Amino acid sequence: MTDLTLIPATNAPIPAEPFIGKHLIDGAWVESADGAWFERHSPAHGDLISRSAQGGVAETEAAISAARRAFDAGDWAFSSGADRAKILLKVADLIDEKRGQIALIETLESGKPISQAKAEIDGAADLWRYAAALARTMHGDSHNSLGPDMLGMVLKEPIGVVSLITPWNFPFLIISQKLPFALAAGCTAVVKPSEMTPSTTVILGGLLQEAGLPAGVVNIILGHGDPVGALMSTHADVDMVSFTGSTGVGKRISAAASETLKKVSLELGGKNPQVIFPDADLDAAADAITFGIYFNAGECCNSGSRIIVHEDIAEALTEKVVALSRRVPFGDPLDPKTQVGAIISPEHQAKIDGYVKQAVAAGATLALGGAALDLAGLDGQFYGPTVVTGVTPEMPIASEEVFGPVLSVLTFRDMEDAISLANSASYGLSAGVWSRDVHTCLSFSRRVQAGTVWTNTWMDGFAELPFGGVKQSGQGRELGRYGLEEFLEVKTVQMRIGDTRAPWVA
Repeated sequence: MTDLTLIPATNAPIPAEPFIGKHLIDGAWVESADGAWFERHSPAHGDLISRSAQGGVAETEAAISAARRAFDAGDWAFSSGADRAKILLKVADLIDEKRGQIALIETLESGKPISQAKAEIDGAADLWRYAAALARTMHGDSHNSLGPDMLGMVLKEPIGVVSLITPWNFPFLIISQKLPFALAAGCTAVVKPSEMTPSTTVILGGLLQEAGLPAGVVNIILGHGDPVGALMSTHADVDMVSFTGSTGVGKRISAAASETLKKVSLELGGKNPQVIFPDADLDAAADAITFGIYFNAGECCNSGSRIIVHEDIAEALTEKVVALSRRVPFGDPLDPKTQVGAIISPEHQAKIDGYVKQAVAAGATLALGGAALDLAGLDGQFYGPTVVTGVTPEMPIASEEVFGPVLSVLTFRDMEDAISLANSASYGLSAGVWSRDVHTCLSFSRRVQAGTVWTNTWMDGFAELPFGGVKQSGQGRELGRYGLEEFLEVKTVQMRIGDTRAPWVA
């Protein structure tokens, strides 16, 4: 592993005092009634980074009640699109102003590189601005073709109180894929960030207040899935749950929400294939594959965690990916040169390593890596760039979400074989195809089972385009106009014009 590109501790200053996070309930910052707190240490440095109030049933019920009152009062739900957009745009400006503070705490809590955290904050601000535009352009339909005495209207109204439950891997970006769209629609919200990365959501709550959002419209509860997330998924006063996280938890939320027939939107796991045909630009493909597997240390639902490469070019492409992997800087996330930081927790690192060891025991080969990294001056967990070849479809590493910097390499013979392998996993979040032949790209794109398909690129993203999965990668969509529609109900209004209704009773 000595031929890797490693970044030791930079001795960059870490705040001497931890960030203190409280609940935001009906416009007030409060501690938990029972005085409970939880702590988060940096997965890269080991330092205490944040201390957060640990919510329970009382705080969660209070937050839901506040959101319910705020919605039922109607001031926010019936406010104009222009007024809602004004607040969302102000939030975006404040995010820009606080970019450095938000990125630093996110890096320290999650272990992601500071440069990627800053880019994430920039992307989040763009989402708030895009949602503001949607707030002003939202509309329904009219039907003037129902006869001379009838006019039909289709109204689009906010669904009500929404529970937003977000993960630890992109804490600020993912809440920004949900909350501004819910607010643009006129909903009120209860938000629970991951207990491993709570602090940037707390900062966002302060920005919402500074932007003038009325009390109770957004409430934030810090804590664990049980009891906070569980109650947010079952409470009768909640109309919708939007969750991003693991497929297992998503299934439990869906089952729990069914008791009250809530709407559920789920963005879950992925085992995303990239299929590389013999005529592909191998240098471009190798670079995108390297980015796709190591971005955010592979802790990404869109991670390009398996490549399906034509057998004629498999060896050449693998060599290119391995060579590039050695050049990717792994190490201290506070160093701007670092491209891969720390793994979120020791337990998760052990899970990643378990998948690799299991594959090797089953006959796969390590082309690179397969071990933890010991980096000078850093008291955290890091996993080295890993490329596993000789992977066969029945191996768990080929079909299950590893969520780490581990690439699985499978081979195929023809299009039918490639499609079969690509669709063999239970997930269907995203997929990619590499070929200079547009017909090959189009054929693959139409047949692969995925919510997003990239051709000759990987993981480009735009606020205008919807994002979400099929199969066990979830249901519903975020971003784009579809992301707004998730938070709307459709109401039909039928209007008789004049005294034209014939009596039913003679």
